[in-house]
Amino acid sequence: MRPATTKLGAGVAAVLLPPLGVFLDRGLGRDFWIAAGLTCLAWAPGVAFALWTVLAR
Repeated sequence: MRPATTKLGAGVAAVLLPPLGVFLDRGLGRDFWIAAGLTCLAWAPGVAFALWTVLAR
């Protein structure tokens, strides 16, 4: 289990720059590219996906 500060940092990054938050939590994988694509389309879907990925998984 990751320390709470790591999750907190990834959560803050997920709101400011969604792909960065996913990268900090999950690495450079499929979830990162989904977050990047959603963020390019619109900011809100990217944030929603990033927060779900960082906090729920």
